[in-house]
Amino acid sequence: MSENKHHQSTPLAGRRRAYILPGSLIVLAITAVGFYFQQSSAAPDGKFGAADGKRGRENYEVPAAVAIETAGKADFPVYLNGLGTVTALRTVTLRPRVDGELVRVAFSEGQMVKEGELLAEIDPRPFQIQLQQVEGQLLRDQALLQNAEIDHDRYQKLLAQDSISAQQTVTQQAQVKQYQGTVEMDKAQVNNAKLHLGYARLTSPIPGRAGLRQIDQGNIVHTNDTNGLVVITQLQPISVVFTLPEDKVQPVIQRWRSNQSVTVVAYDRAGKIKLAEGKLLAIDNQIDPTTGTLKLKAQFDNNESTLFANQFVNVKMHLETLPDATLVSSAAIQHDGEGAFVYVINQEKKAQLRRITVGPIEADKVVVLTNLAANETVVVEGTDRLHEGSLVDIAQKDGQTVAASPDTSTKPEARFRKRDRRS
Repeated sequence: MSENKHHQSTPLAGRRRAYILPGSLIVLAITAVGFYFQQSSAAPDGKFGAADGKRGRENYEVPAAVAIETAGKADFPVYLNGLGTVTALRTVTLRPRVDGELVRVAFSEGQMVKEGELLAEIDPRPFQIQLQQVEGQLLRDQALLQNAEIDHDRYQKLLAQDSISAQQTVTQQAQVKQYQGTVEMDKAQVNNAKLHLGYARLTSPIPGRAGLRQIDQGNIVHTNDTNGLVVITQLQPISVVFTLPEDKVQPVIQRWRSNQSVTVVAYDRAGKIKLAEGKLLAIDNQIDPTTGTLKLKAQFDNNESTLFANQFVNVKMHLETLPDATLVSSAAIQHDGEGAFVYVINQEKKAQLRRITVGPIEADKVVVLTNLAANETVVVEGTDRLHEGSLVDIAQKDGQTVAASPDTSTKPEARFRKRDRRS
C-alpha cells in the first residue's frame, strides 16, 4: 500500500519542478530588461528613458540661444533732448494804411522778398489830387505872409520917423506871426498828403517769404481789414523755442555763463532727419510751475529753408564729449531691484551677471561707466533665459549669424550638455 503511494507522489513532484524552472527564467529575463532600460536612461549620449527621464535631466541643461555684442570704445557726444516749435524771427501782416482800390499786386505767393520791395499798389490819384490842393493852399498863404512882412518893415520905418502910431506897428507884427503859423500848417498838410500818397505803395517792411494772397486785385481795401493783404515771415535767420526739464538745466546754465557756444541741432518730428544746426541764443528767466520746464531759444541760419514757422521739431543740444567711453547697445542693459546689470559671456560660453553703472544714453547706445571693459561680449538678445553661470549657444555676434558648433545637433535632446559639477 505504501509503495503505491510513493509511486503516485513522484510524478507530482516532478511536475512542480517543471513549472518552477520556466517561471524563474521569465523573472530573470524581465529583471534584465528593466536593468537595461535603467542604464539606457542614464546614458551620457543624451537619450532618456520614459520611466526615468527626470533623473537624467538633472545632470544636463539646454544651452540658451543668445545674440551677443562686443563692447566698443569711442568718443561719445552728450546731448540734452527737448521738444520745440519753430518761431519766425519776425512776422508781419501787410495791411493797407489808406483806403482805396487795389490796382496792382506785385508779388507771387511763396516768393522771397527783400526789405522795401514793392508788393501791392492802391489807386494813387485821390492822394495826388489832395496833395495838389494843400500845395496850392501853401503857396497862397506863403504869399500873404510875404506881403505882411513887407508891410511890417514899412511900419517900422514910419514909426522911426514918428509918422505912425506904435499900435499899428504891433498889430502888423502880430499879423505876420499869424501868417507864419498858417504857412507851417500848410506845410504839415503837404507832408501828410505826401505820406498818404506813399502809403498807396505797399512795400515789404522785412526780408522774408510771402505767404498766400488774402485779397485780389480790383477790390476796395480799408485800413481796418483784419486779414490784410499778405503775411511776410522772416525765415533767415529763424529761431526755435524749446523746453528742458528743470533738473537738466544746470549744466546748460554753467556753460552759458562761461560764454561757451552751445550747439543746437533740430530734427524732424520723428527725430531721424537732421533739419538744421544753430546756436543757443537765450535762456528764459523763470521755470513754468505747471510743467517744471525752462524755455530756451536757439537761432538757425536756415540757409536751406528747411525750417518753417510753427513747425514742431526735436532738439538736441550738445553739451560735451566723453573721450574713450565704453559703449554697448541699450538692449544689453537689464535692471532689477539692485540696479543695472549686463550678462557677460566668458570663454567657456557661460553667462556672468555683471553689475554696472550706466552713463549718458544717445539713440541705441549707452555709456557704461564702471565694471565693463571694451572688447568684452555682452548679451543683447535672450537675456530672459539666463542666470548666473548659464551655458549659452551663440546664434549671433555683432549682428552676424554664427554657424552652429560641431557638437550641436538639430535634435532637441542633443542640445543638452552636461553641467559642470563645480557650478
